[in-house]
Amino acid sequence: MILFGAALLAGCSGTEDTLWPSLSGSDPAGPPKPATAVAPAQATPPTRIDIPAPKEPTFTAPAPQQAAAPAPAPGQPSGTFVGRKVTQMRTDLGKLQRSVGDLNKRMTQISSQNIASSRRYHEVVAAMNSKLQVGTTPGNPVLVKQWNEAQQKLEGIAESLGRMDKLSNDAAGEAGLAAWLLDSVRATYALSGAVDADHQQLRVLEDEVNRTVVLIDRLLNELSEDVSRQTTYVANERRNLTTMSLAVKNGELYGTSLVNRAFAQSQALASAAAQQSAGPALGERPLVVIRFDRPNIQFQQALYNAVSRALERKPNASFDLVAVSPKRGSPAQAALSSTQSKRNAESVLRTLADMGLPANRVKLSSRASQDVESNEVQIYVR
Repeated sequence: MILFGAALLAGCSGTEDTLWPSLSGSDPAGPPKPATAVAPAQATPPTRIDIPAPKEPTFTAPAPQQAAAPAPAPGQPSGTFVGRKVTQMRTDLGKLQRSVGDLNKRMTQISSQNIASSRRYHEVVAAMNSKLQVGTTPGNPVLVKQWNEAQQKLEGIAESLGRMDKLSNDAAGEAGLAAWLLDSVRATYALSGAVDADHQQLRVLEDEVNRTVVLIDRLLNELSEDVSRQTTYVANERRNLTTMSLAVKNGELYGTSLVNRAFAQSQALASAAAQQSAGPALGERPLVVIRFDRPNIQFQQALYNAVSRALERKPNASFDLVAVSPKRGSPAQAALSSTQSKRNAESVLRTLADMGLPANRVKLSSRASQDVESNEVQIYVR
């Protein structure tokens, strides 16, 4: 028992020394040893639980029991006889539109050449006038060369008149084709065995043909005006060149041709007389009445005969062209009828210009009347 107590005291003393180190003297643990990395004990990694994000709810519409067949797109056949006919007419319209585009290109080319020739012609004439104004020798070879160049440019403009006449004839042929195509489209409405899509495509096709008809009419009007204007221009400048050739020969400056001056004066008198005319009076009998109650009215020969007889009796006669439309129906129908009547009057005016009647001797007007059943063009003599 005593031995056990001594051993217990000895153990307590060692433990106290170990727990409470000495504050003086050397470190009982000895010199410090270099630190050695000790791998930690391998621990079991925590289990990772991924919680999926909530998905958007999706709703699927139930499939219909019977889906309707989609309507065919414009220009696509519907499988019917009328649909095949529409496809064929659309092909014809495409060819017509390409032909009209070629006509416009030819018209633009001719106009560009005339502009270039006219610009060079007037440059040469201006140089000749300036030289003649300050004085020069008779028969100056420089002026003779310039005069020959001016005449060459003017003859180039005169040659374009033939090309414009041919272009006008080609445009008239395309106008006849467009009128036939428009009649075919309108007649197709009456065919049986068509679906709704066929008539919808027919309406679209009719609008496109109508726009093409308007383009052709506009081209014909421009050609008629250009031919009349260029013819007068070439005739006047030829007279001016004749007068200038005498000026170059004598070395003295002259004015414009006396024939041109007389022509301009008579033209002004004719224009003043046409402006003073108040138009046909009510109840006055017209010289010619052209009724456009059906398509493709052939009025040219009868019009030429009537106007020729009127000019034989009265050589200085002028004419009033009145586009008469029926005054009935809704305002929209009246407006459409008035527009069509004016287009008919423009066609008659273009025909008179092609026959050689000067434009300043024709006065164009329009009115609506309850006494007519269809569009008319009435021509009066003044």
